[in-house]
Amino acid sequence: MPLRHSLLAVLVTVIWGVNFLAIDYGVADVPPTLFVAIRFVVVLLPAIFLVPRPAAPLRDVLLVGVFLSLGQFALLYLAIAFGMPPGLASLVLQAQVALTVLFAAIGLRERPRPAQLTGVVIGVAGLVVVGLGRSAATPALAFLLTLAAAASWATGNVVVRRVGVAGGLSMTVWSALVVPVPMLALSLVLDGPAEVGHALTHLTGTAVVSTLYTAWLASLVGYGIWNTLLARYRASAVAPFTMLVPVVGIAAAWLAQGEVPNALEAAGGAALLAGVAVTSGLVRLPVRRRPSEPAEIVGSSGRTNYLGRLTRAK
Repeated sequence: MPLRHSLLAVLVTVIWGVNFLAIDYGVADVPPTLFVAIRFVVVLLPAIFLVPRPAAPLRDVLLVGVFLSLGQFALLYLAIAFGMPPGLASLVLQAQVALTVLFAAIGLRERPRPAQLTGVVIGVAGLVVVGLGRSAATPALAFLLTLAAAASWATGNVVVRRVGVAGGLSMTVWSALVVPVPMLALSLVLDGPAEVGHALTHLTGTAVVSTLYTAWLASLVGYGIWNTLLARYRASAVAPFTMLVPVVGIAAAWLAQGEVPNALEAAGGAALLAGVAVTSGLVRLPVRRRPSEPAEIVGSSGRTNYLGRLTRAK
């Protein structure tokens, strides 16, 4: 990617890193599924009347919303409400990088390079260490819900790439249509009408600020940029930038809440991030080529070509 697009990806990861703290503060005052519904109502209004619909079938737009918004955030908010520390959540959610590469290979036939497969293995090993070494204060259910949120995010990445629509903001807004009604209905079932009514009529200042941050910055700005990048470049080239999210998330949680990973969490997290770095190509493993084997050239489209072939830019 050009430098300006790489810097935009970095900006998104900083916004998303702090977002875990915003979610943690919000779910302390509002039931998690109701909080997801409120967030995406704010995403939709008034933007849905100002932003044109993406140039894609509505079913594809809604499918993006099912995985990238509804599935990911319903699972993540529940995980944090059930006791997943925000810093650790920002780390475990990066399993989506390995899952994006694998899902893209299955669904889009984007064959990963050997180095990417190596990075996936390293990252998965680190994730296993994090899971085994999590502190007693982190419930197993919360950990598994976060992992499921990562799988939903990865699936959404692949769907966005398959749809290939360049309008990131329009995709973010219109795909949010699928979120509020199911989340409100689920909250009415899980929390009861009385709790939902009380939460809506007694919103705290913290809940309002958290909602505005998660809706305007994390969703509209963050996913607007993110979806645009995914529509232009290979999923395996964009997703690894999220390795910065846990760096920001853990630092923010440490400064704001005193959350410090234990030794195994730190070691597993380091391995997970190392795997992401290898998968993304930020760290290159030594490759032994046969004398007759031509060198690879990767064009701006993200497709791999060999010397003597023309590289077609997207």
